Amino acid sequence: METASRCASIDHLIIIGNGMASHRLIEALVRHPRRPTCITVIGEEPVPAYNRILLSPLLAGELATDALTFRDQAWYAEQGITLLLDEKVVTIDRDNCRITTESDRCLDYDHLVIATGSRPTIPNVSGIELAGVHSFRDLKDATALEAIAQRGGNAVVIGGGLLGLEAAEGLRKRGSDIKVSVLQRSERLMNRQLDETAACLLENTLRQRGIHIATNASLAVLEDNGHGHVQAVMLSDGRRLPADSVIVAAGITPNVELGQQAGLRCERAIVVDAHLTTSDPHIAALGECCQFDQHTYGLVEPIWRQVDVLAAVLCGETTDGYQEVTTATKLKVSGVALFAFGPTEAGHEHDVLRYRDPESGDYRRLLLRDGQLEGAVLYGDTRHGPWYFEQALASADLTACRQTLLFGPSDAEVLQTEHADNANSPASSSSASPSSSHLPTSEVA
Repeated sequence: METASRCASIDHLIIIGNGMASHRLIEALVRHPRRPTCITVIGEEPVPAYNRILLSPLLAGELATDALTFRDQAWYAEQGITLLLDEKVVTIDRDNCRITTESDRCLDYDHLVIATGSRPTIPNVSGIELAGVHSFRDLKDATALEAIAQRGGNAVVIGGGLLGLEAAEGLRKRGSDIKVSVLQRSERLMNRQLDETAACLLENTLRQRGIHIATNASLAVLEDNGHGHVQAVMLSDGRRLPADSVIVAAGITPNVELGQQAGLRCERAIVVDAHLTTSDPHIAALGECCQFDQHTYGLVEPIWRQVDVLAAVLCGETTDGYQEVTTATKLKVSGVALFAFGPTEAGHEHDVLRYRDPESGDYRRLLLRDGQLEGAVLYGDTRHGPWYFEQALASADLTACRQTLLFGPSDAEVLQTEHADNANSPASSSSASPSSSHLPTSEVA
């Protein structure tokens, strides 16, 4: 399927991939007065780019499919962009600056961007190829999972991270007669973002909704029902869970095959420099398929910063290049708001502040080192998460407001100001102390 533009065939930029990173780049390019003259975008899916983050509410029946689409096909032509859908690039000829698609279409490029994203990581266990085993990555997967939810039965989700939990909750909400289980290999849910307390709160919430949670769950084999369809999941410790369907949501694997075929430098993903350039100066890589230093990507925030750099490079602007910075994770898992950054576990060097309100379900844990905030986990009420993150990035000394820090900026900023004023005043050497009424009544450490 092709949506053609009227651009001339000079200064030709080809973007392989039509996912979120690719579309963000296109939006940045079309706003620039020195954009490439001719842009061709090639996507494997039969529809224009859409918001994958919204697949979970789509599965849960909270959104219609149209709500996910960024732009319709007419928009691309209006912007002078040729959009090729349902088309897969199979080779890159670097010597001749040419790509070939699965339909034998050949296109020459002046510059090429590989934005092929990633795919679900599939466990290497017997039975993973059986019918009834699905992933949760695109619109087609969401449609398949909706059908599973409506059929009912036993569904087992492999993976206790964000995507796995959203898939489980979506199945539960969409189906009236479905039993959903989640398998998490580690000892707690979302172990990369949450500490033990927040993970337990989340697990209890999901259990109360009827989702079965199995932690320390090492997958051993998927049982065949004798007709090529999955019927159960066996764990290494002998536990057996009936399964009419299995949904794999246990991480992602960068799509690097095109880069490898072209002879680009690849490690875990396609290696790029600070300007997102690969080992070929005419080819860039962007998003989940690229690797900068030892970092690969699965969150949008660093990818959006990559887009800003690459858009500047493609439009001939000077840029300092991409740099890794600390990233805060703001998530909404099954209706529960979470905000986290920094270390998940407290070290011996950390001053730990905790607050928990059993009635509201709110929980906060802050990690300070020498008066500076290094990490935070917020569960439930996340309003002050961005302020905490700003303090951490600024390496602010929070010693003066330590006692009120768990309650956000209002009192803390007053105490910081008073402390600074007193420190600068020759007439006073005393420092303000917070009122005991500001201390949490539930739990403080």
